Amino acid sequence: MSERVVRIAVVGAGPAGFFTVEALLKGAGPVAVDVFNRLPAPYGLVRDGVAPDHQAIKSVAKVYQRLLERDEIRYFGAVTLGEDVHIDDLRTSYDQIVYAVGAQGDRRLGIPGEELKGSRSAADFVGWYNGHPDHWDAGFSLDCERVVVVGNGNVALDVARILVRSPDQLAKTDIADHALETLRRSRVREVTLLGRRGPVQAAFTNPELREFGALEGVSALAETRELELDPASEAVAAGDRVRTRNIATLRRYAETVRRAGDRIVRFRFFVSPVEVLGREGRATGVRAERTRLEEQPDGWMRAVGTGDFESFPCGLALRSVGYRGVPLPGVPFDAARGTIPNECGRVLGAEGRPVAGEYVVGWAKRGPSGVIGTNKADAAETVRAMAEDRDAGVFAGSGVAGSVVAGSTAADGGDAGSSGTGSGTGSSGTGTGSRTSGGVGVEELLRRRGGRWVDKAGWRRLDGRETSAGKARGRPRVKLCRVDEMLEAAGPPEGKAPTAVAVPEGTD
Repeated sequence: MSERVVRIAVVGAGPAGFFTVEALLKGAGPVAVDVFNRLPAPYGLVRDGVAPDHQAIKSVAKVYQRLLERDEIRYFGAVTLGEDVHIDDLRTSYDQIVYAVGAQGDRRLGIPGEELKGSRSAADFVGWYNGHPDHWDAGFSLDCERVVVVGNGNVALDVARILVRSPDQLAKTDIADHALETLRRSRVREVTLLGRRGPVQAAFTNPELREFGALEGVSALAETRELELDPASEAVAAGDRVRTRNIATLRRYAETVRRAGDRIVRFRFFVSPVEVLGREGRATGVRAERTRLEEQPDGWMRAVGTGDFESFPCGLALRSVGYRGVPLPGVPFDAARGTIPNECGRVLGAEGRPVAGEYVVGWAKRGPSGVIGTNKADAAETVRAMAEDRDAGVFAGSGVAGSVVAGSTAADGGDAGSSGTGSGTGSSGTGTGSRTSGGVGVEELLRRRGGRWVDKAGWRRLDGRETSAGKARGRPRVKLCRVDEMLEAAGPPEGKAPTAVAVPEGTD
């Protein structure tokens, strides 16, 4: 008797989702995977987060595309969990569910003046220049000479680099057209990055930091006094090649003499923002307190205020202090950490017990940390847990205590545990039977609800529209930024009528 196919829903089509798909396809046993994505286009941060002038990093999308073309994979773009499909639809239709939804919110500074006009999130700015459908119309004018970026990570570096890089160079990338035109009119001459701790504690990767020293028309500057290391930081740097290289790079910047006419990027450390300054409702600067580092018992270097303050004039203040997850309807959520609670990728529900057949990967699992490649090992860990549970006969809705999330509702009148057809053992969740619904009705369910989705063929059409437009202009692609434009380019799902079937009253 042949081994039955395990049917899996992956919610999210970014790097974490695709590394999960890759690991599932390499694992033992046959699988059929449906990938659901809130936006029409897949690839998540590779498309909408990676800076446009880093096209080499975006090349990983070719690997994702090959995975997407596999017969075992279906794609459902423009499908939102909690709106187009509900959690109990997935629980009754799939053996296993993987949440790969990233971290869509941004952290705030929590200081006075943060709501002033001109005080914005770096996440908005990144989405704006990348043409993300949620941010393309964010409205950045760049009519000021100075910008302050609060943060010491790679996103802060991306934001600063895009602000000072030559628009003619950016015109060769897939930057959104509206952003390119605004950058051509930009009056920005100086960008200052503020870090509340020291250079050793900064989360830069060295190639991204070093890149500023080679930018045409840009002088990267740092202050020698802020690069002097205390003994604890010296010890940390000595054992870490990335930090050692970062210090060496910053010390070169401290010796740099600004070239006449250059735009400036300043790296400042030991300055913690305490207020966004403003006048007539608009940001005019950032007030920061000088800090020193205080080693904690666990080795953490905490920034402590010294009582000395400094102000940094600017017309635009961008906070780049991290992302945070947002809750999914009916799925457990740790509000303090902004993640889905889990153990080795197994979602934890009531009283810390595993939710049968539900898993998490990526930023939703561990928080917003690491680079794209970090998601590979992370996904492998989760897939190992999935394989162990599959071998034990634990599937979604199989009855593990805590598997029903408080407040969730069964869409279409379904029972979260109704899809198991074998000998489930109640609260122990070690059912050994096979499931029969298997997700085969997802397309019909979407049609009944009046849904419109993008399948693999639709994504090929959308991708072809963008890349053809790009080729005509000597660019990788010209992005469509609005969902309606993207859906029009994708067309209706292959073999499906353009008009969705109406849902009869009382049947959904």
